Amino acid sequence: MKLPTRRGFLSAAALLPAAAVAPSASPAYGAPSAGSLRGRLYKTLKIGMVREGDTLAEKFAIAKSAGFEGIELHAPGFDPAEARAAAAETGLFIDGTVCAEHWEVRHSDPDPAVRAQALETLLAAIEDTHAAGGHSVLLVVGHGKDGSEEEVWERTVENVSKAIPTAARFGVCIAVENVWNEFCYDKDGGRDQTADKFVDYIDAFASPWVGMHFDIGNHWKYGSMGDWIRQLGKRIVKLDIKGYSRKEEKFTPIDEGDIDYADVTAALLEINFHGWCAAEVAGGDGAFLAGVASAMDDAFGLS
Repeated sequence: MKLPTRRGFLSAAALLPAAAVAPSASPAYGAPSAGSLRGRLYKTLKIGMVREGDTLAEKFAIAKSAGFEGIELHAPGFDPAEARAAAAETGLFIDGTVCAEHWEVRHSDPDPAVRAQALETLLAAIEDTHAAGGHSVLLVVGHGKDGSEEEVWERTVENVSKAIPTAARFGVCIAVENVWNEFCYDKDGGRDQTADKFVDYIDAFASPWVGMHFDIGNHWKYGSMGDWIRQLGKRIVKLDIKGYSRKEEKFTPIDEGDIDYADVTAALLEINFHGWCAAEVAGGDGAFLAGVASAMDDAFGLS
């Protein structure tokens, strides 16, 4: 893979908003404070949630006005130059991306040709994320239906590990998301499940360039999200947030459902989390997104 030249890298960096260099200095959040996630947790969202605007710059401006500091794109599938320009114009971070087609073209597929295609997509996502100024690629590694847990484990660790040198070269973390993919949890099990398997899975890569993009809502059905956060600890590099109702057994808006956000917040403070949390709920116009940002503030005590 061709690396960017020093001249090219500096040209790209010049297009980024100043806050992209030192996000912890963002005046919207202030300095970190003891006993609070203020100054530690930054709000971002998925690009698909922004249902207004035609260009990236328009969508970025809407997200920024709604109260978000960052946005996640889908990669590959966008123009990095356009994305950098939109970030420079609006002051919105491109904090990371979501890997395209990871549900359909999986690293766990029994067919080596499909796994090779999944790797190619991941490598392209890493390069485009770097080119746009982002620092992580969210990845669903596979699906339990592709074989036994041992087979899915071995295939995905082997395949994703091939991308680690590229991730290290470009400074982009491969962030594995915990999702309902029938892997590393018992889909027919109860609410007392732990994050033990996810801990062992991330550790199997033995690399600082593979971490956990922990979705707070995805596994509330199966266990305590606060305890899972405590178990995963520094393996967590980013967060997603959505609501979930155990009573109704369905996903909900952030401020509905019954997730124990007080315990989640306490756990994040215990592991000394500093970083991004992405809303992953239904999208809408600017007014709707402002409500989502406000719900995140309330959930984490940021307001």
